[in-house]
Amino acid sequence: MALHSGYQHEVLRQWQSSSCSRLSAYSFIYPIFVTDDPEADEEIVSLPGQKRYGVNKLEQALRPLVDKGLMSVLIFGVPRSAKKARWKGFTSRCRRQPSHLGRPEAARGVPWTPAGILNEDGSINNAPSIKRLAEVAVAYARAGCHVVAPSDMMDNRVAAIKTGLLEAGLGGKASCSHELQCKVCVNFLRTFQVSCLFTDAAQSAPAFGDRRCYQLPPGSRGLAIRAVDRDVCEGADILMVKPGMPYLDIVRDVKNKVKLAY
Repeated sequence: MALHSGYQHEVLRQWQSSSCSRLSAYSFIYPIFVTDDPEADEEIVSLPGQKRYGVNKLEQALRPLVDKGLMSVLIFGVPRSAKKARWKGFTSRCRRQPSHLGRPEAARGVPWTPAGILNEDGSINNAPSIKRLAEVAVAYARAGCHVVAPSDMMDNRVAAIKTGLLEAGLGGKASCSHELQCKVCVNFLRTFQVSCLFTDAAQSAPAFGDRRCYQLPPGSRGLAIRAVDRDVCEGADILMVKPGMPYLDIVRDVKNKVKLAY
């Protein structure tokens, strides 16, 4: 099991230390929505006061927060173009922004919501799905992200991502495992306004159907713990229970069971 990726960066070292129980600048991660229009400065109607930015607008958006001590940003890419070459270059430019703002030690993370590769009957074709997850993780790590966080529940994706990063010479990057205990389908998400608004801001709702073919059923406490066991054994650096507020029992179960930053 590769452990270096969980503490290779100063911010990650702080997360892994006992000091993470005290609130400090290291305790906060700021999510920012970035589109591939470099000059974008778009209001997000469903999240008053929040915007989708282009890379040329990131400095003015982040400067006040960095000056106050912000140490981590989570980049939610909102692509408007299917041209992957443009998107990869855009990601690389995004991740450099904290360094330009005078905090080269700041951590950059990136989540993404993979739809998965489906069989004809609508079930998940797991093998090519996790292969694709690993490829995307390597691309983000090469662009400079310190944490990669696929928002999925594919079997054995942590092992695939860790192997892909190691084979690419990027084993010092951290992979984040999302434990989606109750993010089971769009209809369920709509009962949680914040989750629904966040999905709208990132424009990550599925184009068709839902994600019940791989996300856990709402009451599956046992499955959630089995998923935790699986991902820990595969080398996950961070565990995340999502959404957290309606599943504080799962948060406590995970906290009692394993000692990982989450």
